[in-house]
Amino acid sequence: MRFTVFLLPCLALAALAQQQTQDLTQLLNGNKNITQFAALIESFGDVYANLSFQKDITILAPSDDAFQKIPNSPIGSIFANNDSDAIRAILEYHVLSGMHSSGSFNGSFSFLPSWLLNSTYTNVTGGQVVSGVQQSPKVDVFVSGVGSRTQITTPDLNFTGGLLHIIDTFLEPPQSFINSAPTFNITAAGGATQVANMTDLLTQTSDLTFFVPNNNAFQGLGTTLATMSPNDLKTLLSYHIVNSSAFHGVAYSTKLLNGTVLPSLQGGNLTVTFASNSLFVNQARIIQGDLLLANGVMHIIDSVLNYNASGVHPNPEVPTAAAIIPGSALSDNQVPFTSNLPTSVTSFAGASVSTDPGSAATSSYSEAATSTYSGLASSTPKKKGAGSTLEARGASLVGLLGCLVVVFGMI
Repeated sequence: MRFTVFLLPCLALAALAQQQTQDLTQLLNGNKNITQFAALIESFGDVYANLSFQKDITILAPSDDAFQKIPNSPIGSIFANNDSDAIRAILEYHVLSGMHSSGSFNGSFSFLPSWLLNSTYTNVTGGQVVSGVQQSPKVDVFVSGVGSRTQITTPDLNFTGGLLHIIDTFLEPPQSFINSAPTFNITAAGGATQVANMTDLLTQTSDLTFFVPNNNAFQGLGTTLATMSPNDLKTLLSYHIVNSSAFHGVAYSTKLLNGTVLPSLQGGNLTVTFASNSLFVNQARIIQGDLLLANGVMHIIDSVLNYNASGVHPNPEVPTAAAIIPGSALSDNQVPFTSNLPTSVTSFAGASVSTDPGSAATSSYSEAATSTYSGLASSTPKKKGAGSTLEARGASLVGLLGCLVVVFGMI
């Protein structure tokens, strides 16, 4: 009995030691659910080599099933065209700085910097972020570009450099504002920025925070907004954008605390209020927050802000904020500026996406065809790390033998 009692903990410790000392190669090649991810990342030798020498990182590894979803996803054309630069960026977006175990997530969103730093695809200081949240007990979700949601299916796989979580869907690198507008049905704001000649500003500004009025807010003020000059419209819209150089960083919701004052590009200030379990900026309620963009974040609000009424307070008792700019809907009740949105926009890495509300840009993933990234690697990746494997097994064996010596000494 005493032998059994002491031997079982020894075996458990030996198994734990072996798991904790495995390197990245051993982890990738030893898990049957991420074989395609292992082959893909090993085909990018520089990325793989860099990962192998890192400490305290978190890798989000799409499962083999996730690869089957690629053809009908926004990144489908990237893999179909074997766009190696864009695929590299996608892989870098799946690597997070720091150790983020499943137990570190809670009901509030956290914004985790990734390795995606390439200025072709992002303009966020410190790396494009992935937002993570505990949706329910033991259900952890990541949200990436165009609101794509990804769930951890196998958490907390340890390797010498950090942690790896297996996820059920690829993360989507965030896109620019104009590319994201159709997905979130903020076509009025998207078209208005075109009329106001703000495309370069919204694309090139680093650490952008944009409070975007929804279509209903624009529709209710159609007679006023549609007759503004481009310069006046730019001034109005600039009041909805935070001056990132003065605020120092992207204003994710974690920074929108009650009473926070944000400087706008227009020059006036925006005031954040938390009341009745909702966030407000001036009088407007944030109805959909933390939508990631290639160069920052946008929060959709239910009312157009007015820089001449910066001191207005919200009314949490009403479901929709009242307009504080004089105006009314157009005679045919149409949504202004929607026709100014390009008929198609360029999505991440150059794929053309229709702005038709019924297009793939606004639809969720459907059942995907059974194709993968085939053709990316010029040859089958070689298995690496045999020496490390022997070293890990040897360490585990030494630990086990040590335990057995102690056990037999106690008998």
